[in-house]
Amino acid sequence: MPSLKDLRNRIASVRATRKITAAMKMVAGAKLRRAQDQAEAARPYAERMERMLASLGASQQTLAGAPRLLAGTGADKVHLVVVLTADRGLCGAFNSNIVRQARRLIQDLVNQGKTVKIFTVGRRARDQLRRTHRDRLIESLENVGRRQLAFSDADGIGRRLLAMFEAGEFDVATMVYARFRSAISNVVTTQQLIPVPLPAAGAATGDDLGGAVYEYEPSEEAILLELLPRNISVQLYRALLENAASEQGARMVAMDNATRNAGDMINRLTLTYNRARQAMITKELIEIISGAEAI
Repeated sequence: MPSLKDLRNRIASVRATRKITAAMKMVAGAKLRRAQDQAEAARPYAERMERMLASLGASQQTLAGAPRLLAGTGADKVHLVVVLTADRGLCGAFNSNIVRQARRLIQDLVNQGKTVKIFTVGRRARDQLRRTHRDRLIESLENVGRRQLAFSDADGIGRRLLAMFEAGEFDVATMVYARFRSAISNVVTTQQLIPVPLPAAGAATGDDLGGAVYEYEPSEEAILLELLPRNISVQLYRALLENAASEQGARMVAMDNATRNAGDMINRLTLTYNRARQAMITKELIEIISGAEAI
């Protein structure tokens, strides 16, 4: 059984840990509000751009000279999986859930005979995927938006992906990230980036309002050439914002659970300490009384 000194040291250590987890919970809660506002503000723009490109692309995809970002390379052999996670841990299963979904996607593609390449954004994705898919990991970024996430961060990643696509390094790019739902919930999402996914034939795009006919100025081709590259950065920016909000929510919940568990542990250790102290005092009293009676 541990000595009283060991128990006192253990209680002091757990109390210090509880202070840290409580402070981290408050910091995550403060960051969560801002991250949530940014993620929710970015959704309408990104979703509207998706619908507009789907509407424009449906009529342009089959035409000769359609942009490669829309029509694709004509092949489906090499897939690039872009995995977005956090750089830090202490946020529950947030990073593990994203990596687990990425591994499922990679395995499905491999089973289909595809060549898979991995592009990670976030230290946790790199560290976890490097253990099992080191040969497929072609590039890794970390500390993206460390101080404050900006569109320029996503635009830099988008330009890198476009350069790789133009160089013929992959045919299809898909990203995996966590979509923010609430402080205690997020949904791991898989979204195709390149080529831009289009609705099935006859499916509604969300832009058909009572049979209205749209006229675009400049031409539809010029709009697509301008918006398609920008859409990659916009979707990446939305995913990074969703990830940031999900990370802070997961960290707040994890630190709250850790704080509660530390409190429970302190209570158990204190009870054990009191029992051991009482037993020691009782033993000493018995020894004193026995000694007195012997005299």
